[in-house]
Amino acid sequence: MAASYTLLQFSADPWNARFEDLESRLAFSVSMVDENPNLIMKIAREAPWAQQHPDIMGPSNSYLYFGPNRTPGHLIYGNSTYHTMAHARHRKKESSTSRYFWAQNGKEYKWRVATQRLECVDSKGNIIALWETSQLADPFAAKLTIRHAALPIITEIVTTLTLNRIAQVSNWQ
Repeated sequence: MAASYTLLQFSADPWNARFEDLESRLAFSVSMVDENPNLIMKIAREAPWAQQHPDIMGPSNSYLYFGPNRTPGHLIYGNSTYHTMAHARHRKKESSTSRYFWAQNGKEYKWRVATQRLECVDSKGNIIALWETSQLADPFAAKLTIRHAALPIITEIVTTLTLNRIAQVSNWQ
């Protein structure tokens, strides 16, 4: 990918992970905030990393609010209104593994979902983010490669990536 950035994901656990750039700067942290009565997660974009990239826009945090037994609930970007998790990963065809989401910029994006690889594409079919599991010898669990054009919606990309990974390990439809 031309003009791209790499974030290394440490921990294969989608409920608790961190993403660092190649200079070991923490870019995002994914953590559980509370689990009483239902799970709440926070995805935080870290300011020292974001300050390195002036094209980053949008909220610095998102929150995932799960239903009972970690069933799909809703999510919130920053302090905006909530969206259902189903809406943040809807599919257009019943037989498709692709999942679509609308970013706060009003544009629709698609995740092509596979077991060890997820591709986020724009409306023109351009890959703007690519998540791949690592090789066994790597010290990290996965790698997220982001095109420069994706920086304005990076929090939404990491949030929907995390949501799709949770859906995979939870066997959501």
